[in-house]
Amino acid sequence: MSPRTFLRWVHDEQKPPTSRPRGTGRPRTEEAIYALVIRFAAENGWGYTRILGELKKLGVRRIARSTVKRILKEHGFDTGPGRGHGTWTDFVERHASTLFACDFFSTKVWTMRGLVDVFVLFVIHVGTRRVQVTGITTNPDRPWMIQQARNFALHFAVQPAKPRNLVRNLDTKFVSEFDQIINDEGVEVAKVGPRKPNLNPFAERFVQSVRRECLDHFMVFGEAHLRYILKSWSDHYHEERPHQGIDNCTPRGPDPPVTSDIDADNVECRERLGGLLKSYHRRAA
Repeated sequence: MSPRTFLRWVHDEQKPPTSRPRGTGRPRTEEAIYALVIRFAAENGWGYTRILGELKKLGVRRIARSTVKRILKEHGFDTGPGRGHGTWTDFVERHASTLFACDFFSTKVWTMRGLVDVFVLFVIHVGTRRVQVTGITTNPDRPWMIQQARNFALHFAVQPAKPRNLVRNLDTKFVSEFDQIINDEGVEVAKVGPRKPNLNPFAERFVQSVRRECLDHFMVFGEAHLRYILKSWSDHYHEERPHQGIDNCTPRGPDPPVTSDIDADNVECRERLGGLLKSYHRRAA
């Protein structure tokens, strides 16, 4: 050991204690910026470059490009932007307020000629789940379908928001004139299928509900009886039945007042179709 080394050790021991040494590497990204990166990616499908630009617009400049990429990878997001037209679910969500869907369902009806198949055509507004039965027939031929297209046009004309798209399946009952009349109203017909009910889920779900909760419990005698059953079901569906897809509200019923104060003895049951359909409401004061 040289004398110079010894003197350096003595000198170091006499130095006052310094602050805690700074850690290596870059400082951890602020939690708020971290959360914004995840939010922008989840809500928009943006790539890291677009996210950096949005952060810069907000005045955030304390984050590197590589850090944004790392955050996206950690949470399973693609670092590149979303391409193409998006999924069918994305399309439905974007156009819900101006999107309608239609479909048929059939049921057995007893008539003077015996048991016959009766076809029911309906249209549903995706945003509000409101349904309109436009026609009931045993023979959905070309002239009948043309008339139904005109009925659709009248229904679309009174909507608060102008319809832009009508989803239908590839059922051969939908003749070319049907589509032409709808297109002439400025509504684009979106054909889905074959054998892909998930592409028209709102119409399919309505058919499932009306069958399971109503029609499967009746023997229907004549078209007038069927119309009465469907009218009662429609009133229950729109005014009393909560729908999970619209936050457990009814398609056109008034929103109840929010309260935690309720008297169980003040709740009454309202019945339709001989007690098959039930709903509950407060007794009027």
